[in-house]
Amino acid sequence: MAHATLNRRALITGRVLSTDRVITPPGCEIASILVQARPERLTEVEAEITALPGCEIHGRDIRGKLVVVTEAPDAGSLGTLLNTIQSLRDVYSAALVFHAIET
Repeated sequence: MAHATLNRRALITGRVLSTDRVITPPGCEIASILVQARPERLTEVEAEITALPGCEIHGRDIRGKLVVVTEAPDAGSLGTLLNTIQSLRDVYSAALVFHAIET
């Protein structure tokens, strides 16, 4: 199968490259997430987050704030992890505050 020519029209219409030419970048995604949770349930929320793969707590405030640092293999996994944290029962919000690709 011949590869499409790389030009603006091919890019917009999605005919840029076949899948055999896609190269996954090396490394992983590193992120920092600020979590606001119910203060009286902070210990339980912290335990739930640290049970998730690649998550560590690097900051804690008794008013219900946690700083979570995580590592994921790709952006999709990172997004899933953020959604999982946001969906925890006693979590009010989880916001991505830093993101980098480690090579």
